[in-house]
Amino acid sequence: MRRYVQLAFIVVSSTFLSACANLSAGNLFSHYSAQNQQVYQAVKAGQYQEAEEALPESIAGDILDNFEKGRVYLLNEQFEQSKSALELSDGAVRVQQDKATISVSDTATSISSLAVNDNLNLYQPADYELGFLHLYLGMNYLQENSLEGALVEMRRANQVQEQARKEREKALESAQSDMESQGLTPNLGSVLANYPDAGKTLQAVQNGYLFYLSALLYETDKDLNSAYVDYRRALAVMPDNAEVIDGTKRVAKRLGMRSDLAKLEKRYGKAKLLNSKDARVIVIEEQGVVEAMREWKQSLPLYDSRGNGAWYSVALPYYPPISNASYSPLKLNQETLDSTLLADVNLMAQRDLSERMPEIVIRQALRVWAKDQLRREAAKKEDDVGNLLFNVWNALTEQPDTRSWQTLPSEVRTSSAVVTPGEQVITVNGKTHQFSVDQGHTVLVWISRQGSGATIWHRQLGKIR
Repeated sequence: MRRYVQLAFIVVSSTFLSACANLSAGNLFSHYSAQNQQVYQAVKAGQYQEAEEALPESIAGDILDNFEKGRVYLLNEQFEQSKSALELSDGAVRVQQDKATISVSDTATSISSLAVNDNLNLYQPADYELGFLHLYLGMNYLQENSLEGALVEMRRANQVQEQARKEREKALESAQSDMESQGLTPNLGSVLANYPDAGKTLQAVQNGYLFYLSALLYETDKDLNSAYVDYRRALAVMPDNAEVIDGTKRVAKRLGMRSDLAKLEKRYGKAKLLNSKDARVIVIEEQGVVEAMREWKQSLPLYDSRGNGAWYSVALPYYPPISNASYSPLKLNQETLDSTLLADVNLMAQRDLSERMPEIVIRQALRVWAKDQLRREAAKKEDDVGNLLFNVWNALTEQPDTRSWQTLPSEVRTSSAVVTPGEQVITVNGKTHQFSVDQGHTVLVWISRQGSGATIWHRQLGKIR
């Protein structure tokens, strides 16, 4: 009877601790990707209203729950709700970051997760997710025509990116050395921005989407020096993106950066400023949904010296092979727009998991050991029923930690065109969006499309020449 009481105590304690950590009891017996499946699939299909209706009240705590809500509301054009949800995430992140010491409840939750599963730990957002938090807060400010508010979020996003780069400096330098050993020369953006040329490694750490949007907004605000800094950073990350190249050359020319401009024009061709009689359309296009982590499980037997044993489930998260959906090209005034890659979110997500995997594996091994110690204490006398209960408990509660911001796009692309001023029509998934642009002016069109759905809106950026 005593061993059954101990088992019941573990169950009750774990559930109590999960509540203290603002986590649902469902995390004891399921993992995040499974619990978030309805929302994820609705977004993937482009059914934004269905995704909004499926949003749960609480699965993973204030940070991640509101990440998902803010993104779904944005896609469903509920901009006020999107901004409010993301602000709640931002506030929760600040509270987490401002903690000088580990609280009693945090420590208890960590202990509970060691005995049950990692889903009982407080959620620690990845750097790339924090970058997207500020990006989408900035988008909401931009949508309500607050350039000042958008720029504040861009500055905060850049702080996150800079910290991420510093923390991974050794890895980036190692990747650059590997490239140099293969006879590859650094890309021009890395030279101009004083960034390590680490190819895919840099793209997995730094977000070209953030840098490009930040540069574009600084340029709109006539802060050309800040714009040039971020254009160079974007060029270091995505050296083949046509809009990044164009923006870098354009601002270098306007600033009179002769040496830089000569290098840029030698590599990419002459810089061209917008003719005062023409107009420009720049499109930022999000596609698809980032992959959600899945579970890998394996059962292993452990025996003591007496031959008594139990089966233990080992559960780890993993990303499946990426299979990006194909989308028909955008059309502007019936003309096809050619796009180039600006950011690969799957690459960022996979990099984050690979960095965390050693710690995850160690915790998994410690958890198996801890559970086996509990079993041995409760089974000093042979009892088939007791062992069976432990086997069932282990199988049910061992769940991988698949928490991540799952409604982010899979990738981000850009395109642009010089157009005749006046009315414009852009076509996406059979859906049209009309807007006008004045002579000598630039308009930004933001598109996010998943499945058969698409969200489209535009903002005037003024005289970006």
